[in-house]
Amino acid sequence: MPTIRKAVETQEGDGVNVRRLMPIAGFRNHDPFVLWDDFSIGAGHGFPDHPHLGFEAITYLFTGSIRHEDNLGNRSTVHGGGAQRFTAGRGLVHSEMPGASGINRGIQLWINLPKRLKAIDPEYQQVDNGEFPVIDIEHGQQKILVGENSPLKLRTPVRYYDIQLNHGGRYRDALTANERGLIYIVDGSAQLAVTTLTTGQAIFLEAGESLDIHTIDGCHLMACYGQPHGEPILQYGPFVD
Repeated sequence: MPTIRKAVETQEGDGVNVRRLMPIAGFRNHDPFVLWDDFSIGAGHGFPDHPHLGFEAITYLFTGSIRHEDNLGNRSTVHGGGAQRFTAGRGLVHSEMPGASGINRGIQLWINLPKRLKAIDPEYQQVDNGEFPVIDIEHGQQKILVGENSPLKLRTPVRYYDIQLNHGGRYRDALTANERGLIYIVDGSAQLAVTTLTTGQAIFLEAGESLDIHTIDGCHLMACYGQPHGEPILQYGPFVD
């Protein structure tokens, strides 16, 4: 049976509420993934200027909007259903502040860079909602954020999906011999064999494992799989060595 963990509620930045899967006490990372935050940013809060190095990050927005600014000269606003990716590499300073007055909710995911790429030049990319491929699955839809035909590109082999399951929906997948990953319940509930998973819970998977998740009333989940680097990870605050 895969490992099941529950996100821990905390605050980050300037008064931002997050449900954090990692890093938390007793569970630091799931190579190559080193941070997972389900964030909700209200007016007057956010992430003012701060530095990063050594990893890539995807901020994917469910609702609202986020204004991004960085020391590379990028100024942009990401709206619900869109994403931004930055590659911190040898160093980047940026801010993420709410662009809408209500709750701006999404997922921020950090993916470690291998040692050989730690000192590359920083980069920024934005992909808007309509640019992501969407496929039909059993009573639901699977939006491909990273992977087959998605324009969002990373330096690490990753598959990253936003999955909406309606009444009676089902999601099946299998990890290759080179992947590990997680499934996160954004909202609603789903069944994995005899186990019920609810909002804020995640299943952690290892190479070669398969899964079959179904829902009675509907649910929103994220699926993320990647190839581990198999290198020591030293993470302190906004830096990953």
